[in-house]
Amino acid sequence: MSETRTLLAIDERRAARPVRAGRARTRARIITIVWIVIAVALAAIVLYPLVWMFAASFKPHSEFGSNQGLLPQNPTIDNYLTVLGGVAGVPLWQFFANSMILAVGSVIGIVISSSMAAYAFARVDFKGRALLFTIMIGTMLLPFHVLIIPQYMLFRNLGLVDTFVPLLIGKFLATEAFFVFLMVQFIRGLPRELDEAARIDGAGHPRVFFSITLPLIKPALITSSIFAFIWSWNDFLGPLLYLNSPNKQPVPLALRIFNDQTSTSDLGATIAVSVLALLPVLVFFMIFQRFLVEGVATQGLKG
Repeated sequence: MSETRTLLAIDERRAARPVRAGRARTRARIITIVWIVIAVALAAIVLYPLVWMFAASFKPHSEFGSNQGLLPQNPTIDNYLTVLGGVAGVPLWQFFANSMILAVGSVIGIVISSSMAAYAFARVDFKGRALLFTIMIGTMLLPFHVLIIPQYMLFRNLGLVDTFVPLLIGKFLATEAFFVFLMVQFIRGLPRELDEAARIDGAGHPRVFFSITLPLIKPALITSSIFAFIWSWNDFLGPLLYLNSPNKQPVPLALRIFNDQTSTSDLGATIAVSVLALLPVLVFFMIFQRFLVEGVATQGLKG
């Protein structure tokens, strides 16, 4: 009798296993659905301003202030036609070309100068390295506004105001401590055995830097390029200080011109320019965003 009861209990447990497994799968599916709903809701909250701005770019001027809804009641492309016609006698493409020159120049300068400075701090032993590195990090605590007046006086005395030089020269001289620090930390995570093996073969610092270090820190270079491009593209104060001619000004200053050209701001044209100004940044980010993840993942590489 006891053996029969034991067998029955075993059969009951075996029959209950699929039920418990089914309940576990159901709970997992419910949890997954809940997380998806939360993620979609958060994405909608984050993306709503962009969607509103895109929809508002098709609103006629008369609807601003009266139509609080997302979609325009009488959609029109007049805002984009106004924008494409240019402003202050300068075509729209000129503003974008100026912004592209500044952004691409910033990326090139930061990638070249910051990577070299970072390699020197991370791999080259020289007297005072720790002190210089500390001073460089200290410059990150110094507000840019403190340097505005002396920098402007310096460039004015050199006759470089109303040129791109004041906005780009610092990028080629490794004055951006944030990017130098980022690459230093990345290089320090690389195995030193690679450098030592190259030196055994007779390679010096230039060969090690260009043949070994640069290929391995590509994720850090791409990450720095993304931030440098976005920061330069969105920079307003720098061009406002140093660029006086409208045909040399970038897109952020074009937005100001659209607001100041008349006594009443052209909100539709301003929003249309804002939409167009976002496109290069979005395209640049979407192309290189995977390197951000790769850069974080490879931070775990150790010797």
